[in-house]
This record gives sequence, C-alpha cells and structure tokens, in this order.
Amino acid sequence: MFNPSSPFAPRHSRPAHVYSRIGLETEVDGASPHRLIQMLWDGLFDALARAEGALQADQRDIKARALSKAVRILDEGLKAGLDPENGGPLALQLRDLYAYASLRLTQANLRDDLRAIQEVRQILAPVRDAWAQIAPSNAAAA
Repeated sequence: MFNPSSPFAPRHSRPAHVYSRIGLETEVDGASPHRLIQMLWDGLFDALARAEGALQADQRDIKARALSKAVRILDEGLKAGLDPENGGPLALQLRDLYAYASLRLTQANLRDDLRAIQEVRQILAPVRDAWAQIAPSNAAAA
C-alpha cells in the first residue's frame, strides 16, 4: 500500500508539502504587490540562513541548492521586478546591488565562502528593513 508520508514518497505527494504549497499559493494569490516583494525578501534571507548552516555542517548539496535559490530570487524576483524607467536612479542602484549580491553568492557557492554569504546578508539587510518600513497600513490598503 502507498504511504504518502513515507520518506520514500515523492516530495510532491507528502501531505505536509502539499499543505504548505497550497498555503503559499493562497497567500500569493491574495497578496498585495508590497507583500509579494516582502515574501521574496523572506525567501531570500531564509535561503541565506540555510546556506550558512549547510556550509558550516559541510552539507554542500544543501548549500548549493540554497544559494541557487537565493540567486534566483535576486535575479528573477527582485531584480526583474525593478522598473528603471520609472524608478530612476534608485532602481538602477538596486539593480546593481542585486547583481553584485548574485555574483558574491555564486562565488560563495564555488569557493564555499561563508564570509561572502554573510557579506550579502549584511548589505541587503538595510534594503529589506527599509522595504518592511514602507509597508502600507491596513487602513490605507483597504
């Protein structure tokens, strides 16, 4: 008999994974543009933390997956969402910052460089914090 909770079951059939995926899809569907960017930031910093922990535990495959996810969030999420035409110099500066962070994370992956991961976290934390500070209030969003 097939047991979807078995560790040998395909990941997509495990109840917890399905539940979390549906929860995330529901959150994304109802999220404001501001919240979607906040979710990208949360995912990025989660991936950086996983990469740091995996590197310290000498789990290179987990480190590689986490850093690849972080780079994808930077390139395909945060950087791709910029509008240089309307965002002016700030959008261009953010684009360059995200490109630099992607480069450093790629180097961190190739060289098992914990300091590069920490550098990226340190240079991006103020941007993440600033984004959180400009969250629209519930009254204004309604």
